[in-house]
Amino acid sequence: MFNFFKKDKKPETLKDALDWLAEIDKKVEKLSGSFGGLEAKHKFSIQKIGVVRYNPFSNVGGNQSFTIALLDDNNDGVIVTGLYHHNSNTVFAKPVKAGKSEYTLSREEKEAMEKAVKPKAA
Repeated sequence: MFNFFKKDKKPETLKDALDWLAEIDKKVEKLSGSFGGLEAKHKFSIQKIGVVRYNPFSNVGGNQSFTIALLDDNNDGVIVTGLYHHNSNTVFAKPVKAGKSEYTLSREEKEAMEKAVKPKAA
């Protein structure tokens, strides 16, 4: 499929060369269409990630709790939070649409979202 220029033999006539170029043109058109479809689908893949680690409980050492924001190009996605305590772990998720959640976000969840949405420095 991607062997545009591989040919068993060289074109011997102008007609052979034109036919060969027409075949390449068709392959390029097909790839362009495929690329456009991939580009459209890519907008809905996870592209933006923000992670925050923290200690929500003063009696437990270390930053073993976390919040991660996973967003697509439209800032749609999910925020996942894992809270660690010495005798339990709790994990929950909050949906995000256009950079907002219908659920109240904690300070750490807001920070993870900001990290995900913030443009990366080049």
